[in-house]
Amino acid sequence: MPQPASVPTLAPRADPGTQSKRRRIGILALQGDFREHANAIRAIDAEPVLVRLPRDLVGIDALILPGGESTTMRKLVDRYGLREPIAALARGGAPVFGTCAGMILLADRITDGDEPVLRLLDIAVQRNGYGRQLDSFESDVEIPELGDEPLHGVFIRAPVVTDAGPEVQVLARDQSGRPIAVRQGKVLATAFHPELTDDRRMHRLLLELIEAERGTTGP
Repeated sequence: MPQPASVPTLAPRADPGTQSKRRRIGILALQGDFREHANAIRAIDAEPVLVRLPRDLVGIDALILPGGESTTMRKLVDRYGLREPIAALARGGAPVFGTCAGMILLADRITDGDEPVLRLLDIAVQRNGYGRQLDSFESDVEIPELGDEPLHGVFIRAPVVTDAGPEVQVLARDQSGRPIAVRQGKVLATAFHPELTDDRRMHRLLLELIEAERGTTGP
């Protein structure tokens, strides 16, 4: 089993004088495109925290589960003892945001036989539901909660949501009416990769959930 990747080179840190006021957003950094999420978090003036061990969850305000290979991520989550600490973080009220493979990790049910991991979202998903790597595509995504301007969605081996429970809010659907962005309480998930574009509205929505949890709009 490969060891976790080394810490990547990211965008420059903010002035140390303002660092303590920034929200600290953890990013599961065992595999996948955590670097892109980290740079997106810096772009909204929050501090990314790379999470590889349970101790890395201490003191973070929210957690992102990035895109990648969901089976590999599940094995690494279990190898490094992160399954229950992540679930406990969410149960404690911290917002969690999963993209693509992260959506699969959050799902309560996986229709094509793999074992559910965190079960924090009452959805059923089919892995690679839009096809394999060669079937990847881009499409505008309308999310009324984020304004009139559509997001540009990048779909890479994206999962399909085949069922959503009554407490799940569908934020966006594809042209066939299938959910591609969902929310249940403070848990968010998208089938697409907002971190691969310059549009930071999904990451800002995560930040807004932190502020709602803290009961403040201050820094």
